[in-house]
Amino acid sequence: MSIVNLLPVAVFLVFLLAVSAYVQKTSQSQRQKDFAKDYFIGGRTLGGFVLAMTTAATYSSVSSFVGGPGMAWVIGYGWIYMAIVQVVVIFLVLGVFGRKISLIAEEIDAVTVIDVIRSRYQSTALANLSALVIVAFFCATMVAQFVGAAKIFEAVTGFGYLTGLCLFGLIVVFYTTIGGFKGVAITDSFCAIAMVAGMAVLLLAMLKLGGGYEKMMTSISVSHPDMLEPLSQGKMPMSLYISQWLLVGICTLSLPQSVVRGLSYKNSSALRQAMIIGTLVIGAMNLLPNWIGVLGRTVLTENLSAYGGSVDNIMPLVITHSLSPFWASAIVIGPVAATISTVSSLLLSASSSIIKDVYMHSKAEKGEKLSNEAIRRYSTLATVILGIVVFFISIDPPSVIWQINMFAFGGLETAFFWVLIFGLFWSKANKYGALAAMSGGVFFYCLTMALKVKVFDLHQIVIGMFISLALFFLGNSFGKDPDRKVLEIFFPEKTEK
Repeated sequence: MSIVNLLPVAVFLVFLLAVSAYVQKTSQSQRQKDFAKDYFIGGRTLGGFVLAMTTAATYSSVSSFVGGPGMAWVIGYGWIYMAIVQVVVIFLVLGVFGRKISLIAEEIDAVTVIDVIRSRYQSTALANLSALVIVAFFCATMVAQFVGAAKIFEAVTGFGYLTGLCLFGLIVVFYTTIGGFKGVAITDSFCAIAMVAGMAVLLLAMLKLGGGYEKMMTSISVSHPDMLEPLSQGKMPMSLYISQWLLVGICTLSLPQSVVRGLSYKNSSALRQAMIIGTLVIGAMNLLPNWIGVLGRTVLTENLSAYGGSVDNIMPLVITHSLSPFWASAIVIGPVAATISTVSSLLLSASSSIIKDVYMHSKAEKGEKLSNEAIRRYSTLATVILGIVVFFISIDPPSVIWQINMFAFGGLETAFFWVLIFGLFWSKANKYGALAAMSGGVFFYCLTMALKVKVFDLHQIVIGMFISLALFFLGNSFGKDPDRKVLEIFFPEKTEK
């Protein structure tokens, strides 16, 4: 164990902190005019490159660099065939929602996704429920990110779990608080570059260690021929393909932390650039770690039980086997970057849900208007408090932390998928359908997860999405269609004379 092993990560984190401080300094004039808009969506000034990088970095969590490669080590190319669906995520999010939600946000001066939902359905109850769902599931996801990165930091550098947690946990809370959305977006860009570069270096080191790609593939074909088959001789059944294509593919277009990016870009050109650049970047982030996992079978040749019995141990061991201690510590920047980019975005979205969507709106309903200084004070305080709470939970986390991470992912998708899809593209959708879909869908999703109930061995996201859809149509049969004012904003083509 050497203090030198801490230097790469420490330098990277200090650099991100400096970037956020610079963003805060250059944003002072804008924040004095409209703090909420600048702090929560960057004043709608993001260019194509930054928009692409922040969306990609937010989506790629630490599990993409730990659990995913570990599963690829066990299953083989079947895992890559399943995971490659994630390449279309950014194209879907920005392509389906990007332009429309941006135009609507401009019209109604929306700062959050919940602003859009409230305006579309004219329901404070739905907005408050959305905020509750976001805060609950985001906090669970943030804990999983902190724990995952701290564990890989411990395994690779030799320093303790708590050292890693303190090193990047508190820094990410601090730089998110001072930098706001624009700071997060710009630091996300550096995080995305660090992720791709780190995995590329590790892949090259592995290829050198294993004697080249052809030799490594020959070894796998002889020792583990099942790893070359799409179904991996039963280890990768079609039910898992379908479940994951929904959970980490199609349904991710409704994740609030991704959709909010559609409120932040400056023009249509930036949106188009982001869709192209983002697709390439997310493809690299997806392919490289999983490919490393497959080829890692030639570096770690024992059974999984020899490596602690957990797939989460595979990537740290591949790193330490392939690189010197210093360079292994440098590669840890990738998973750490994945963690802090995801946490910073979730932290900001959660605090905006509390302050902007609940507190400020409740004040407005009473005829009270918060000053710009009060908004600044409450927003930064909420960000700090949420971050510290997540940090302390991460010190002694639940033992099922990775299951909680995926559980939160599915819960957010169940809550928002149909509410956003129908809200933006079906003029007859009303608040009763949305309330029934969100509350009922999340309830049954959580219930089936707790009871471990499955249909055709598919993940419970399938049950949650189906029930949410059915409840939307049932609830929508009550009440009345949206009024003309709402239709003029969300569906102007249907109200033109």
